[in-house]
Amino acid sequence: MDNNERVLLEGANWKALRFYQKSEALYQMTFVFCERFLPKHGDRTVDQMVQAARSGKQNIIEGSEDGKTSTEMELKLLNVARSSIHELREDYKDYLLSRQLSLWDKHHPRYNKMHDFTKVHNKLEDYEPFFQLWNGEEMANTGYTMCCQIDVLMNGYLATLEERFKREGGMKERMYRVRTGYRAEQERMMKEMEETIRRQAERIKELEAELEKRRQED
Repeated sequence: MDNNERVLLEGANWKALRFYQKSEALYQMTFVFCERFLPKHGDRTVDQMVQAARSGKQNIIEGSEDGKTSTEMELKLLNVARSSIHELREDYKDYLLSRQLSLWDKHHPRYNKMHDFTKVHNKLEDYEPFFQLWNGEEMANTGYTMCCQIDVLMNGYLATLEERFKREGGMKERMYRVRTGYRAEQERMMKEMEETIRRQAERIKELEAELEKRRQED
């Protein structure tokens, strides 16, 4: 039993997570994309895309915060975030295909430059200067690629969390280990005290016997 085990986990600093940073930039970019390239009225896609982008970002935050008490809850919320990002990715893909625009793959001449840029840039300030410069095809392909990259990063993170959950269990298991560890420590201390008292009692008897012997000699 590790006496330093805590019931509450330290939790991740979600602001430093690369997939969170990308999801924040993606949300802001999606908002601008919808304003620039989709009808302002009568198209439910706008609300769906903005809500999916927001759900991805917010569930990462909530999952990381809840992870301090429940790895199981963190896993569930991060999987909700992944599902939202998947939905958004399909919306960007549908935008391109329905308008006969190119979905850039590895054979497209602009794919590598765009992919390399999105791979190393995570923060909103890296993308914001382009929000009013990119056309619909450029912005949709960038959004689609960011969704794919967020998914890959989250998969790796989720695998780590799942291993920790298998190894350490949930909050109930940690509480049990902490309680039983505390009890075991109390029992150990009690036995030490009893042993100390026993030794002291024996020493007192020895001293009393020695004093009695001296009195008899005097």
